[in-house]
Amino acid sequence: MKILVGIKRVVDYNVRVRVLPDGSGVDTDGVKMSVNPFDEIALEEALRIKEAGKAEEVIVVSVGGDECQQQLRTGLAMGADRAIQVKTGESLQPLSVARAFLKIIEREQPGLVILGKQAIDDDNSQTGQMLAALWDRPQATFASKLTLSDGSATVVREVDIGLETIEIDLPAVVTVDLRLNEPRFVKLPDIMKAKRKPLDVVPLEDLDVGADSNLSVTKFAPPAQRAKGIMVEDAAQLVQELKNRGLV
Repeated sequence: MKILVGIKRVVDYNVRVRVLPDGSGVDTDGVKMSVNPFDEIALEEALRIKEAGKAEEVIVVSVGGDECQQQLRTGLAMGADRAIQVKTGESLQPLSVARAFLKIIEREQPGLVILGKQAIDDDNSQTGQMLAALWDRPQATFASKLTLSDGSATVVREVDIGLETIEIDLPAVVTVDLRLNEPRFVKLPDIMKAKRKPLDVVPLEDLDVGADSNLSVTKFAPPAQRAKGIMVEDAAQLVQELKNRGLV
């Protein structure tokens, strides 16, 4: 069985995001870029499944320009067998990304597709669900535990009221949550080995996937600064201040 894992290049989660002065986008000049943390968890789970003897090959896929090859090489260094870059200079919306993934699925015929539940840059949390609908296969989102058996998967999902356990037939799409696992640390010898692993580049045009234009971002803005708090003398002043602000 093949496992296909989608990864995305994002601003590292430790970096403070800054908006460009003209509001046209996020300042990435000299900023550290990394694999989306949820996608790292997805890849780690795929590698553990392979190490348990339940899969033969793990393939990482990313959609973007040549700069995303750095993150694909990171995926190879973690242990993936092959990497595929769907090359495009455009910033695609989730539906177009899902369509591109579907074309790769049709070529590779994986038994399982694992994605992060969301990317930390846009927080859409849509690609996995759209991909499952386009592929017409079952889906399990927000997975905190994944167990494979013959032709099916048991998934523990994190939902608003706690945990939910479901069983789905394979092939399927699974999106993962933070508590599923802790990704492994990439060592220098693995980074060197990753340079010799295959990385295929597929132009987006070759997949016959058009970039959707139903949504356009007109401006970026940082969050408003929080107002400073005030010190009160006693409980009566606190109650009065809350009344003044219409909170009680």
